[in-house]
Amino acid sequence: MFDGFDLSFVDTGEATIRVRKGGSGPPLLLLHGHPQTHVMWHRIAPRLAHEFTVVAIDLRGYGDSSKPPTTADHEPYSKRAMARDAIAVMRHFGFERFDVAGHDRGGRVAYRLALDHPQCVRKLATLDIIPTGEHFRRADMKFGLGYWHWFFLAQPYPFPENVIGANPEAFFSGRPNRANVHAPEALDDYLRCYRNPATIHASCEDYRAAATYDFALDEADRGKKKIAAPLLALWAEQGQVGKWYDVLGVWRDWADDVRGHAIDSGHFMPEEAPLETYDALREFFRAPP
Repeated sequence: MFDGFDLSFVDTGEATIRVRKGGSGPPLLLLHGHPQTHVMWHRIAPRLAHEFTVVAIDLRGYGDSSKPPTTADHEPYSKRAMARDAIAVMRHFGFERFDVAGHDRGGRVAYRLALDHPQCVRKLATLDIIPTGEHFRRADMKFGLGYWHWFFLAQPYPFPENVIGANPEAFFSGRPNRANVHAPEALDDYLRCYRNPATIHASCEDYRAAATYDFALDEADRGKKKIAAPLLALWAEQGQVGKWYDVLGVWRDWADDVRGHAIDSGHFMPEEAPLETYDALREFFRAPP
């Protein structure tokens, strides 16, 4: 995996971030979801590297990136904090303005980055999400049952940490459509990192931040701030997001230039449908803004 890519660690001043970098051309940042690592891009990143300088990172708290201490308001695991890491990594490589694609939690970091730092983002792609605040505002029984882990992981410390820590493999692999879609090498990386109690705690803090700090940021920006960059919204045809929401309609409340479509896949689109996902990302990022 990742032939021709360099593996390194970048100190952002707040965290130490594991980074995989390769290719040449315009800079493209790839952000992963929960409970994965940057390795989730292994079926797409090498293809994109033929035309882009690809930078894939482990978000703070995940993978082999560091796990900063948390605070009562959960800000160190907010998407705003993770976006600061992303900008610091890209500046480390000399990139002040770049494209960004994020799946799942990484998509939440990506759109927060675009809202907070519009000068940094040329184009934005989100994979299988709508904004965090929109999920909570529209929450109903279907959402609560389908995305139950949002509410479980956000429970106060140490309840979810203790439950997951008793059997991390069962929690990771027991959820539908997970272990059977990952390449063995990728799954090994995910599980190796997820067995670390510090990763479990950090991932819970990520979801606690989503339900508090991140939600408050979205509410403060609602109707007042829009994403300036062109936005591509992709979602999994076999997943829940497109069934529950008018995905493009929701994103058009948050950005003026929105396009997108479903991918014939489950939630883990870059691993389940890598060619179709790659084609959509390549076409979007190659086109003039």
